[in-house]
Amino acid sequence: MSPGPGAPGVTTRGPFHHPALFYRDDAEYLAGTVPFVRGGRAAGEPVAVAVPAPRLGLLRDALGETSREVAWLDMAEAGRNPGRIIPGVLRDFADRHAGARVRIIGEPIWPGRTAAEYPACAQHEALINLAFAGRGASILCPYDETGLDAVALADARATHPVVIDRDGERASADYAPHRVIRAYNRPLPEPAGAVSMSFDLDALPLVREFACRWAAHFGLDGDAAGDMELAVSELAANSCLHGGGAGTLRFWSEDGQVVGEIRDAGTITDPLAGRLPARMSPYGGRGILLVHHLADLVRVHTGPDGTTTRVYLRK
Repeated sequence: MSPGPGAPGVTTRGPFHHPALFYRDDAEYLAGTVPFVRGGRAAGEPVAVAVPAPRLGLLRDALGETSREVAWLDMAEAGRNPGRIIPGVLRDFADRHAGARVRIIGEPIWPGRTAAEYPACAQHEALINLAFAGRGASILCPYDETGLDAVALADARATHPVVIDRDGERASADYAPHRVIRAYNRPLPEPAGAVSMSFDLDALPLVREFACRWAAHFGLDGDAAGDMELAVSELAANSCLHGGGAGTLRFWSEDGQVVGEIRDAGTITDPLAGRLPARMSPYGGRGILLVHHLADLVRVHTGPDGTTTRVYLRK
């Protein structure tokens, strides 16, 4: 296992360094991550670690006193919606240290991610390269070779320009992030048992009423019901302003979650819409950004025939 990017003998390529770290066990995980953190702190770089909770404890213990100099986040919570990770975790940390090169360990894909979540995860990893282009940062993304399937590992090679494994560090011959973004922009499967309503600008107040009623019917209550109502209201308003002036709202229950869906005639042309801090995006997207922060998962399919956005909230 290579000592990790930024450690002695490893060259950081360009201002933004985005390697995938393939590991098979705890020893390989630590061999790739500990030198990355220590090297960053030795260089005076702010360091954050956003990985699932079991890995947080493992890495904290291995770092000892250095762990006090690191920002720690449970990725299973902070990044449960993959669309929230760039604005709410990665860019949030980098922007709070503007002018400094930062190092981040981010593990957004782990065994246990659902089939519904995975396409958004793969797109997220590809979009990091756009969101940090030209930025002074190193983001190391660990991948569990024994727990993830062949598709996830192949996608990792396509979304990361550099790969690190037990044979060392090298450029990825399969790097093609835009291909991954396109590949997972696929039509979403039709649900069972959905209820629907059509809306236009005059009917926006009815969207809130419909959302409140059916979110409760399908099992949301309290803050979750309010979050769903706000999310679909933001999307419906966006449809009226930018998506042809009208749309369709649907609700249903799926795998322990309530799903609210907005369809309209618009096309999203900016792949980072809703993925950047609002003040940083030249294309707006504040409503979509809010939806990503409210939801447990957001799935989007967009094309010449329109856009479908699904908001998932756990019961």
